Amino acid sequence: MLKLGNRRNYWRVSETLADLRRTQKPGHPVTLPAQPQKVIFDLEHTAVIVVDMQNDFCAPGGWLDSIGVDTAPLQGPVSRLNRLLPELRKAHVPVIWVNWGNREDRMNVPPSVLHVYNSDGRGRGIGDALPGNGSKVLEKGSWGAAIVDGLQTAPDDIYVDKYRMSGFWDTPLDSILRNLNVQTVLFAGVNLDQCVMHTLQDAACLGYDGILLEDCSATSSPTFCSEATLYNIKQCYGFVTDSARLVEELTGSGTRNMEATPEGLTPIDSP
Repeated sequence: MLKLGNRRNYWRVSETLADLRRTQKPGHPVTLPAQPQKVIFDLEHTAVIVVDMQNDFCAPGGWLDSIGVDTAPLQGPVSRLNRLLPELRKAHVPVIWVNWGNREDRMNVPPSVLHVYNSDGRGRGIGDALPGNGSKVLEKGSWGAAIVDGLQTAPDDIYVDKYRMSGFWDTPLDSILRNLNVQTVLFAGVNLDQCVMHTLQDAACLGYDGILLEDCSATSSPTFCSEATLYNIKQCYGFVTDSARLVEELTGSGTRNMEATPEGLTPIDSP
């Protein structure tokens, strides 16, 4: 019989039969220290979203660099993501890159969004050419919309263009996550207090479980912006952890997974 769909959500069909039953994969629970409390989630129902790790935001010669923003902090997540993402791929966790990549005509980008990035009409805003290489700011297919050099991608990774701070507005991101049978989303990328926060917030409102990987996120904003973002995520939208313990669990170098029972947390064996 032929499988129609993806590893997590498919039918099996032949000339005479359509089997609509979804085969349930064995769970792969992971326990992580987090704030405001420890979390347990199932990697079989998890995806990781990496937001805006692209040249216009992170690279020398990119848009932010061209307008005088110090982009050095935005390079911080690269090495940690390069350590984490291969291990997540081995565990069959989908890796989704959500980068800002507007239409060339910007017909779905309203004036309110254009104004944010060129408020007086005299700056270098969305769609304008960069002085060094002529790349159009935040335009799909441009150098500026490409993933920053040094980040390792893979053929099966998923790519979504976004057009707002949030990766969910006017994009297929929600449909992709639901088709992958995702319940828990790990978040990384830049800027923590802007596009990462807004995407995580919308994910929570849509019913997903959101976990921020703090060490795989960064911002060029003042420190108080990060502090407020972390507070709000922990208070209202999800959990905050870092990638080091997750890498340990994925590579088998960490402690055993734990299961919540009435008696407390007890060890369980991962399948």
